Amino acid sequence: MAEDELSQAFHGLLAEMAAIEQKFLNADPPLDEPDLLDGYRLTFSLLRVAVDAYVWGDRDNPRFVDIIGPYQKWGGDNSDAFYQLAPIDPNRTYRVTGNRGDSVYLSITVYGGPDDGHYSNRIVGTLNDRSLQFDDDGNFEFELSPGAKSGQSLKLDPDAVVALTRDYLDNPDTNRRAHWKIEAVDPPPRRHDSRADLARRLRAARTWITEQCSFIPTRIAPPNEIAEPYPVPEHAYGWSAADAAYAMGAYELEADEALVIEGTSPECVFWNLCLWNPFLHTYDYTYQRVTHQKVTINGAHVTYEPDGSWRIVVSDSDPGHPNWVWTAGRPKGLIWLRWFLPDATPQRPVCRVVKAAEVCA
Repeated sequence: MAEDELSQAFHGLLAEMAAIEQKFLNADPPLDEPDLLDGYRLTFSLLRVAVDAYVWGDRDNPRFVDIIGPYQKWGGDNSDAFYQLAPIDPNRTYRVTGNRGDSVYLSITVYGGPDDGHYSNRIVGTLNDRSLQFDDDGNFEFELSPGAKSGQSLKLDPDAVVALTRDYLDNPDTNRRAHWKIEAVDPPPRRHDSRADLARRLRAARTWITEQCSFIPTRIAPPNEIAEPYPVPEHAYGWSAADAAYAMGAYELEADEALVIEGTSPECVFWNLCLWNPFLHTYDYTYQRVTHQKVTINGAHVTYEPDGSWRIVVSDSDPGHPNWVWTAGRPKGLIWLRWFLPDATPQRPVCRVVKAAEVCA
């Protein structure tokens, strides 16, 4: 008997997972051992997000699910934020409620585009903590609706497909993260279910994973530089933010070398620097608070110069500098900076390679 549509979709998803392994095993030039191990971990992070978003996700009766965290790394994660996602139907009205906790920045962004697993191609709208209203306890409430006009609401365009939340904390180990809840105002009495629908969901999950793997492993040349920061975008691809500026670079260092990064940050609600592997995910930061070996650093923990500028030191050995960021034993990697709600586009940081022993606190 010929393989039916559901079985084909199921085996197609499994084949896509196997193809990821071949991609990082056959990378040219070959990946270092720590990056290779991260490749295997990445595979399951991508599958987890794809399953939550497309296989289980129910836009008729949605719920927010975590898609970024200490053990869920992909797509440019960082140690200071939590991200949640819910699929939405542009024809429905949803009530979103929550509490901001100790977040220094939070937002919800609705993305538009195809509904088949391909990455979103535009931002429908964003509400952040500057546009939301909070009561004395930090609670908030608003609607996502095709008929929304103004006030505490966000209008859903006909191509709206997903809502994504961002919560940033200065001290994520101890601060209270924001709480989000979404509910359809008039949900159907039961979930729609059929072989055809599940096959469609499995195909969408496969497509999403394919797109995530299309640009990895990522390599930046030349190393030991930070590119010109780019401003808050007018147009966005994928699930990027609409109210942040970014800059990307790379490092490649000998064991006794350090990369000194000097710059200034405009007024903003949050900024940080992260080190990434070639798959755009952070090194393990779960031991930062215990060992003081930071693989990321945010603006609340940077020691600034008297003129307000900053100097961050990237190296494998501790040079005794308060803004040391550890390479976790990896001789090369990516560098990512982000600034949320900046008053201006940041100036390009200046980089120089020195001997780690020469770095002065």
